[in-house]
Order: sequence, then C-alpha cells, then structure tokens
Amino acid sequence: MEPGFSTNGAMSQPTGSQDLIGTVSAISNSLMNEVSKVIIGKNENLRRVTVGILSNGNMLLEDFPGLAKTLLANTFARALGCKFKRVQFTPDLLPSDIMGTYMYDQKSGEFKLRAGPLFSNILLADEINRAPPKTQAALLEAMEEKQVTIEGITHKLPAPFVVLATQNPIEQEGTYPLPEAQMDRFLMKMSMGYPDRSEEKAILARRKLRGKDNHDVEQVTSPKKVVAMQKALETVHVDPAILSYIVEIVQRTREDHRVVNGASPRASQSLFKTGRAAAAIAGKKLCYS
Repeated sequence: MEPGFSTNGAMSQPTGSQDLIGTVSAISNSLMNEVSKVIIGKNENLRRVTVGILSNGNMLLEDFPGLAKTLLANTFARALGCKFKRVQFTPDLLPSDIMGTYMYDQKSGEFKLRAGPLFSNILLADEINRAPPKTQAALLEAMEEKQVTIEGITHKLPAPFVVLATQNPIEQEGTYPLPEAQMDRFLMKMSMGYPDRSEEKAILARRKLRGKDNHDVEQVTSPKKVVAMQKALETVHVDPAILSYIVEIVQRTREDHRVVNGASPRASQSLFKTGRAAAAIAGKKLCYS
C-alpha cells in the first residue's frame, strides 16, 4: 500500500511518513516512467498528460496521423489500470453511438441501458473533428459535468473520467472545426510532433527487441487511487502572488484587441488546477512564484 492511501484507494491522514503529496509525486513519476517505455522522446507531453489527469481535465492532441496519439492514450490507461474506450469519429457517427441507448429486454419486459463508450475512465475520441457538430456536442455534458443524459435520465460516469481527443490539422479535408463551446472544455491542447533521428532509431530498436507490435505495460496504480490523488491536490497551498498572476494573464487576454475571445473564468481555474498538479508531481506542497 502506498503511504497516504488506504487499501480501498481513499486518502488517509498524513502522519509522519504518510505524506499525501509525496505519494502523489511518487505514483505520478512511476506512471510517467512506465509510459516512457512505450512513448519515446516525448517526456514533456507525458508530464502534461499526467498534469491533466491529476487536474481531472480533458486534453486535445492535434497532429498528423501516425504520431502515437492513440498509443499515448492507450498506454496511459493501461498504466493507470483504467477502463479504456476508443471511438473513431466519422461523419456518420450518431450521439447515441457514444452515449448509449435504452434497449427493450424481452426477458424482463423492461428497457435497459446499453451503455456506450462514454462509460469508461479514459475515452479516446479519435479524430474528433471528423464528426458532425451534433455528435461533437454530445460530449459537452460528459466533459464538463462527468455525466450524460439519455432519454431524460441522467447517469454519472465512472471516476475518474477523462477525454483524450485527437484531431487532424484543420486544413485537412473532411474535418469540422470544433466550436468554441467545446474547445473551452479542454484543459489543454498539445502536439506530439515528429521524433528526431535518435528517437526514431530508438523506436525501431525497441520494436526489434520486442519481436512484436504490441507493448507490455505494467499497471502502477488504480482508478480509486487516481481519484484520491486528484483530491489530494486540494492540500497544495497556492500563494496569493500566483493567484494574482493567473488573474493578470486571463485579464490581459480580454483587454488585448488582437485576441478575438478572451480567456473565460474556466481558463483561470484551469491554470489554478494545473499549477497545483505540477507542484504535486514535483513533490511540493506549496505553489509559489
């Protein structure tokens, strides 16, 4: 059992060596180390995704096909011990395809929910900008409220619930621009980028050594412990100077005429949460300038 967590994954009171933030830091770094065995040369992206998961936020990966976006999401899910689902977004994808629907059960004579892929811990929304706006909008409630409403009935999604969406560059054919309302639901946006020569050589060398396409990933934590880690971030103290700095950043985006839409209060809260997560990963109980 990791110090700072009970056997069921809940937080225990930190006494002596039971340091919650130290536990969060240790598990987070073990997670990144495990994923780095599969995703080579993208340590900054691994850190950002870890920050996003601890912040209970959704992330958008924009890049060209073949740059390990899907592999990144799948590897994180396996290392976290989380339920993983992947949805390939296409122009004919319907909202019910991702949320689920009620089906009539002849044996019981009742309508029962046939849960869609949204009922997972980590959802990979692959090529999200290839689906029509109506289907994209179906994700909004899930991304923000961590719940879905089907046939007027609200269902809580499993915890943790994180959307890792990928999209191709907008200039590619057959894509639909994501609306501002949906873009605002993403905690961060990042690009994988091409590997350099040494990284690509390492990718090939590891593939040769494995003797297979599939990667072996060791589970380093569990969904319950991920939720406990997210709650543990509440113990990280944020210095008032950092709060002022966050406010100054978002206010400047609203005052600058070159910015079409200034950052919303959700953006300032996102900076607040990611700052605490980054501090916790570094083993710090204080977020200061």
